[in-house]
Amino acid sequence: MAEVLVTKSAALALADERGLMRQGYQFLDEKRMLLAAEMLRGLAQHETLTAALIERLRSAGAGLRGALQRHGLEALQAYPPTPLAPPLATPTRTLFLGVPLQGVAFGERGAEPDDQALDASPEARACRDAFVALFAPLAQLAACAGNLERLATEYRRTERRAQALDNVLLPEIEASLKAIEEQLELADQEEAVRIRQAAQRR
Repeated sequence: MAEVLVTKSAALALADERGLMRQGYQFLDEKRMLLAAEMLRGLAQHETLTAALIERLRSAGAGLRGALQRHGLEALQAYPPTPLAPPLATPTRTLFLGVPLQGVAFGERGAEPDDQALDASPEARACRDAFVALFAPLAQLAACAGNLERLATEYRRTERRAQALDNVLLPEIEASLKAIEEQLELADQEEAVRIRQAAQRR
């Protein structure tokens, strides 16, 4: 810390600065707790979305097996692509303590066109629908993972600032304030001695 003058005004200024730093540390500490709580909520959401994705992956696998059993590999590879009408994805954005959180909402799917395959089958349609159903959980899981990364980055930044205040800046101010107060007290004692000696000489 820079050299400060040993005056009462300097001591008052340091005391005010110490109070502001303590308030700043309390704010950062509370922010850390809120960020940690939001990350825990995000982790729970991530687990839920992962479980939903795994379930839909199983359904997609079952649909693919059914289509393969119905058509065979070569016939399924030659199956004409079907124009899909996936649900319209609408991105959302919110702020949490200044951290941008992304989301995605899906609307209702439109009507599917008729299959143009010569050998159209319910198994092939079920396979198609099962893979289309992967869009939503994949997008939501990606948004959730990105939010967790941004929250973790902000938590680490807040942690560094809080530790800098608690372990570096506040101790420096405490030491400077203590040194000034000790020197002011010593100066007051010396002044009191001089006044007493001057009174005795009279």
